[in-house]
Amino acid sequence: MSFERQSGVFLHVSSLSGPDGIGTLGEPAHEFVEYLETAEQSLWQTCPIGPTDPRQGNSPYSSFSARAGNPLFIELDALAEEGWLDDPDRPDFDDREVEYERVMAFKREALRDAFEGFSDVADADDWAAFESFCEENAEWLDDYALFRALDDHFDADTWLDWPDGAKFRDPDALERYREQLARDVRFRQFLQWVFDRQWAELREHAHEHGVELVGDMAIYVGTNSADVWANPEIFKLDEEREPIYVSGVPPDDFSDTGQLWGTPVYDWETLADREYDWWIQRFAGLLDRFDVFRIDHFKGFESYYQVPAEEDTAMNGEWVSGPGRDFFEAVRERLGDLPIVVEDLGEVTDATRALRDAFGFPGMRVAGMADWCDDDHTHHPANYDDDSVAYASTHDTSTTPGWYEDLSETQKQCLHSVVDHEGGEVHWDIIEAVWASPAIITIAQFQDFLGLGDEHRFNLPGTATGNWKWRMRRSELDPAVAERLADVTRRTDRR
Repeated sequence: MSFERQSGVFLHVSSLSGPDGIGTLGEPAHEFVEYLETAEQSLWQTCPIGPTDPRQGNSPYSSFSARAGNPLFIELDALAEEGWLDDPDRPDFDDREVEYERVMAFKREALRDAFEGFSDVADADDWAAFESFCEENAEWLDDYALFRALDDHFDADTWLDWPDGAKFRDPDALERYREQLARDVRFRQFLQWVFDRQWAELREHAHEHGVELVGDMAIYVGTNSADVWANPEIFKLDEEREPIYVSGVPPDDFSDTGQLWGTPVYDWETLADREYDWWIQRFAGLLDRFDVFRIDHFKGFESYYQVPAEEDTAMNGEWVSGPGRDFFEAVRERLGDLPIVVEDLGEVTDATRALRDAFGFPGMRVAGMADWCDDDHTHHPANYDDDSVAYASTHDTSTTPGWYEDLSETQKQCLHSVVDHEGGEVHWDIIEAVWASPAIITIAQFQDFLGLGDEHRFNLPGTATGNWKWRMRRSELDPAVAERLADVTRRTDRR
């Protein structure tokens, strides 16, 4: 797919301001869209928007479902306007960090009250819309809603600890659980319907203001997900449904023992026999919600690293061929040319680049990863091309002011020369250098434009706690910052 020369801002939904202690799809999101229009930005990128698992640190990259939306993002005031919920009595939440435990407790109660209110007073049109949504999405929604109901019911660490009837999906047992937990299953379906309505309203609002939504797709799904529980045959699992192999990357300059991600790897032979049906449905779901989406760890489609599940590190893994061109040709045949950007960072081989280029997917460049003294370095702005998407920083790096402060004096001097820094706010010089590059799309974190340092980073890879919490304050929707970004965007022809 051909992209236009444009630019945008990365900010996850959870990082929006608002009274619920976490960003929501209502007024906070709509207001941010309008701010992007003022700043003349045409793209808003987020992390994956699925329901997060508190046992996995609430990472958006380890969700209960590859298809569902996160109920924590539901706007409560909209439910009150429908007459399904009394005006919520909100606690006094931190306006800089998401207090996940408190937010979950508050929203769980409020959303259950809204479900009861809907059940009592919803009119025929609302019931018909709800039923229609459930029918149209049954291929993933039925399993997801039951999975979440069973998760609450058994209160185990993961579904691998459930009784055998539920764990191994015995049809008679599942039917009994559906009857026993019918109310909770219905509640989970209701939340997804409400999320879907609010997301559709947000996307329409964004389009009206010239903003497209950019999503993110983690290549793997967590073990403790409805996807693995409901589709065990497409993963490399043993007879007890435990992973035989898990994902990761081998030792490199960043880690002597490699990275052990721990998610189950796909059985691509089985998926190929099924004509990649699960993946095609997943891509179609993304297209229903986003205008563009990024594939995380794109290399895994060319070749992936699998580690025996009993290993404590990633040192003893092996590379295995992925589905390659066959997969993307099957997807394109079903869904057409896809608006995909690929994460091709790290040790990328010629084979990975060939796969990327065969389908015209732009790859990533990150200014924060550049050797500023080497014009030929992949992430140096002098080396960007119009087949790339350039980031000043990403959700996995520090903010631009943060990574700049960590540079050596030699690197800073080289950077100053590259970006024509003559004093003042160097982060703006970096942003302008990225925006002025040939890259077809440019993006920076919202924190970058405000000049916020490393203490405002969103995620520190390799750490299990303290991530995914950062929030903007409403006062930071600064008109002066918007005008400065608009000016840079106009001068670099990215309007």
